[in-house]
Amino acid sequence: MKQYIEERAIAIANYIIASNATVRQTAGKFGISKSTVHKDVTERLMQINPSLASDARQVLDINKSERHIRGGMATREKYLHKQYGR
Repeated sequence: MKQYIEERAIAIANYIIASNATVRQTAGKFGISKSTVHKDVTERLMQINPSLASDARQVLDINKSERHIRGGMATREKYLHKQYGR
């Protein structure tokens, strides 16, 4: 594996752990795709640093379990702030 990929995977994991970031937020921060973030954390990082991978995976699992709640809240906010033309 190339050195810059290893460094990126470690940086991604540290960012996710420090900020409780979602895959989407992390992808935006690093300018890469969501699938690259996922692959870096779940596959590549396991070869480099399994304990760091485990910690990052815990954060991502929590975010995944809560995503339906965040989506519902976003929809609610959208309709609360929408002005109806009557």
